[in-house]
Amino acid sequence: MSLTKLGSRFNLLRLWGMRALSHQTTFIQSSNQSQSNTGVLESSDSQFGNRTHYDLPKQNYGAVPRPPIGENISRNDKVSFLVNTLHELDDSKEATYSALDAWVAWERNFPIGLLKMVLIALEKEKHWHKIIQVIKWMLSKGQGTTMGTYKQLIFALDMDHRAKEAHEFWLRKIAYEFHSVPWELCKLMISVYYRNNMLEELINLFKELEAFDRKLPDKSVVQKVADAYDVLGFIEEKERVLAKYEELFTQKSQKAKGLPAHKRRQARERT
Repeated sequence: MSLTKLGSRFNLLRLWGMRALSHQTTFIQSSNQSQSNTGVLESSDSQFGNRTHYDLPKQNYGAVPRPPIGENISRNDKVSFLVNTLHELDDSKEATYSALDAWVAWERNFPIGLLKMVLIALEKEKHWHKIIQVIKWMLSKGQGTTMGTYKQLIFALDMDHRAKEAHEFWLRKIAYEFHSVPWELCKLMISVYYRNNMLEELINLFKELEAFDRKLPDKSVVQKVADAYDVLGFIEEKERVLAKYEELFTQKSQKAKGLPAHKRRQARERT
């Protein structure tokens, strides 16, 4: 996106804010007028000696609260605006970060929920590079530091053909928590190594998980590890792994024995 178009986007965001501010001002003026009319009624009743509920001690409610400008724009509009803006930007990190800074400036609190919606929208359209930029921007703000966000970033890096960077991020942020890192994230990283022929890294990760006595969840992980040992020429290690986790390969067939014939056929086909 050219600087002219980017400026137009930011001007539109400012216009939204001005419109929202105008609505707030009208609301406040209306509320102040209502309070003024109440005062006239109180004065009138007092002149005629009528003791009404207006004569009760008045509480000082203070100024009418003014919600932040961003709260006057619907969540869907905010998400759509940012997604469309990101689509039109080039791949420059500076342009993306500037757009995100301008977008988030109207919010009272960091809009982590809205950004998750933005990431989902970008993921559906397979804009992996933009997803990476948005998540890195979030992390630079100290936000989104969860395993779920890390998983989304690693997946996007892999889809953007940046497996080495995914590996470096794994080592920097996750690799020291082998005892607790979710298996879903471990499986993803093993798949990244497998798809990108990073077999030594795959085996090292598997050994770390074994050292912490992590129980493998399914045979797909075992098969990838066995294949890696086979390609690298460690046949004995391959056989050891297959023998150790043999039950993972038989569990499915055992469960299928009690199924109807057509279900057993479907199970065999999936295998």
